[in-house]
Amino acid sequence: MRRLSRSSKPLAVIVVALFLAACRGGGGMVPSPPLSFALQANRSAPKIKHIIIIVQENRSFNNLFYGYPGAKTASYGYDKDGKKIALKPVTLATSWDLQHNAKGFLAACNGTGKIPGTHCRMNGFDNETWTCTMKKSATSGGNLEPAAGATPPPCPNPNPPYSYVPHDEVKPYFDMAKQYVLADEMYASDYDSSSFISHQYIITGRNPQSSVDYPDGSWGCSGAPGDVIGILGADRQLPDPGKKNDYEPPCWDPQTLGDELDTAGLDWAFYAVPVAGKGALRPDGGSSRGRGIWSAYQAIKHIYDGPDWSQDVLSPPAKFLNDLGRGSLRSVTWITPTYANSDHGGSASKTGPSWVTSLVNSIGESPYWDSSAIFVFWDDYGGWYDPEKPSYVDNDGLGARLPLLIISPYAKRGHVSHVHYEHGSILKFVEEQFGLHALSASDQRAKSPSPDCFDFSQPPRKFVPIEASHGATYFENEPLDTRTPDSD
Repeated sequence: MRRLSRSSKPLAVIVVALFLAACRGGGGMVPSPPLSFALQANRSAPKIKHIIIIVQENRSFNNLFYGYPGAKTASYGYDKDGKKIALKPVTLATSWDLQHNAKGFLAACNGTGKIPGTHCRMNGFDNETWTCTMKKSATSGGNLEPAAGATPPPCPNPNPPYSYVPHDEVKPYFDMAKQYVLADEMYASDYDSSSFISHQYIITGRNPQSSVDYPDGSWGCSGAPGDVIGILGADRQLPDPGKKNDYEPPCWDPQTLGDELDTAGLDWAFYAVPVAGKGALRPDGGSSRGRGIWSAYQAIKHIYDGPDWSQDVLSPPAKFLNDLGRGSLRSVTWITPTYANSDHGGSASKTGPSWVTSLVNSIGESPYWDSSAIFVFWDDYGGWYDPEKPSYVDNDGLGARLPLLIISPYAKRGHVSHVHYEHGSILKFVEEQFGLHALSASDQRAKSPSPDCFDFSQPPRKFVPIEASHGATYFENEPLDTRTPDSD
């Protein structure tokens, strides 16, 4: 049975939900908020009753929105030797990828502080590695080893990280920005440029166990005992591969935004590529140890082992389009893509802008448009050059600058926001709209997009569809892409 929407949820039901959550116990969850929280959640309903968070992959702001009018972008960068490098256009559909892990970020940052990743100069992108090949004389950072038996493709230029996506390929993103809001000071709350940690931040507001980089094996609680992830030490000390205590299973129990929504009697959904259940087979025939990446809630033990897993974690991503068409949009929705539709380097695909457009158009043309806010952001910088220097705020953050689009009938038209945001800013907006508590440091310290990006005094603007190469029907009928991106 479907849960009631927020607008139809009386205070008594919220009080009962609080009581049941308090009695539920177990799973290591944070205790339920006090009764005053229920009163706060039942205040006068804001205009935004549906928030959709679309998570794309691995692009820096400068790489994706190079040259956008009014935004802070650069047409060139510098390498570690101070040489000026003009940026070159490189398609979204690369069959090769760039290094984008903790070591890669620290190399690109090329900082001067005693703690790695502080006082970034953003002139070390040539110290990164990549999976395309070039003549040794032109190789600044060296190449990643290709998979056994694979033939690495040639690099499009001598400095692959110093590139931008051709404007004709990202026209839908530019058109969204022209109609709504583009934020050019959005940074990752985590510095290590890991999709895994980034996706934890967007549901928990934190790095649950000071983890770093990517799990070795399953991306969550579905893994075997040997599936682990590294632990970040003090002063950003990376784990020692020879020390077992520097690693732990990627399965933990922080409170999540989903838990807060459950307690408040609000519905939510997380759409992702299927994650195999215990003892089940993946769609590609692999075992249940399949990594199941970009499905963040599988690393939350009480979610993975509880009723939310079957009720609220849904697949495949395109199921969102079908659910929306049936009149089923929840209060908060996360949507992650398939590899092909992700904008991720190495996917050999450029359907990402069309995929995002299909989601935005479907929401815009639905009855939910007048009460919706859509956030489109890219989870990490993917190794691509960006000139803006991230701030050092703690041992875990901040990371590189990311693109952020904000789409809503109340979003300011054609506005470029220069306010400093991070992952926690999106969580903070959700918490503001629904009267929820902050989860952790990132959403406590972050600035909310509401003052600068929205005008709630205006009536809802009529939706104007965005043009793209492929529409919703294409993605509804698209064969499921079960490929696994390299290591991230």
